[in-house]
Formats: sequence, structure tokens, C-alpha cells
Amino acid sequence: MNNDLVFYNTSIDQMSFDMVFDHLLQFIKREPTSFYRLAIGTDSQVHPTGTKFITSVHLHRVGKGAWGCLKKEIIPRRVTSLKEKIFLETMYSQEVASLFSNDHISNLAEPLIPHIDNGADLTFEVHLDIGKKGKTKHFIEEMSDRILAIGLQPKIKPESYAASSYANKYTK
Repeated sequence: MNNDLVFYNTSIDQMSFDMVFDHLLQFIKREPTSFYRLAIGTDSQVHPTGTKFITSVHLHRVGKGAWGCLKKEIIPRRVTSLKEKIFLETMYSQEVASLFSNDHISNLAEPLIPHIDNGADLTFEVHLDIGKKGKTKHFIEEMSDRILAIGLQPKIKPESYAASSYANKYTK
């Protein structure tokens, strides 16, 4: 199996993208009357021998739990440039988001269609680990434009929980 496409979570050690997609679909099918937010986000941490990047796939059943998994990339050098880190985080998020074709998103939304009038829905977002406060504010426009260019909605802090909270937890 290609290491670039290996996902994991606390319950399952190795998952292909197809397995991840099946878990997401089953999670939605268990409660098709809910509102879902599918978010992809990446965070990183510089370690003594390299830099760890964690990309999260997080499906939030709003108000009723979530299912998620992670993908790890390690660059065997210390990435100390903030611009390079933010660029790479955005790139890894784009890479995982691009695995979700229009057909994938349609298949995830299909169980919700009979319940749309009652509030069921699905949004697809890319969460960037940048915000209006701090040193990352200078990258908001450039990185957001990169996400918009692939047809997805970018979210920044404090709304970018898939990057700044879920992925962040596993970068240590």
C-alpha cells in the first residue's frame, strides 16, 4: 500500500481512502436526518529530526458527534520558515481534499436528500491553520485563494477546528 494514502485513527491502524470513504458514508447513513460538516485540515510541528504534518478528515454530525481519521507526513528536516509550513499545510490539505471527487461528495449527500426539508445537509470545507491574529494573518488571502481555486470553502481560525484542534492534537 502506498504510504501517501494511509489513514488511521484511534480504532483502525491503516485505512485506504476507499475505507475512509466507506466509514464516512456509513456514519451518515446511521443518521441521515442530520447536518454534516466534512472538513479537511492540516497542522504541523517541528521536532528535533524533522517536521511532522498531520492532515485530518473530520466529519462532524453537528450537535451529535463526529468521525475522523488522520494522515501523517514527515519531512526529514526542520521546517522553520512559517511561510513554508503554512504553504505545506495547505498543500497537504488540498491533496487529501482532492481525493473527494464530485461523485464521492454526491454519494455522501445522497442519503440526506429525502431529509433536506428537515435540515439535513452536507458541507465540505478546508480548514487552514491561520487566523486574523498573529503571524499567520499575512497568509490568509493567498492560502484562502488556493482553496477557493479548487472549488472549496476555506475556513480560518477560530472556525478551522479540523486543523487547529483535531490535527494539532496529533502533531506532538
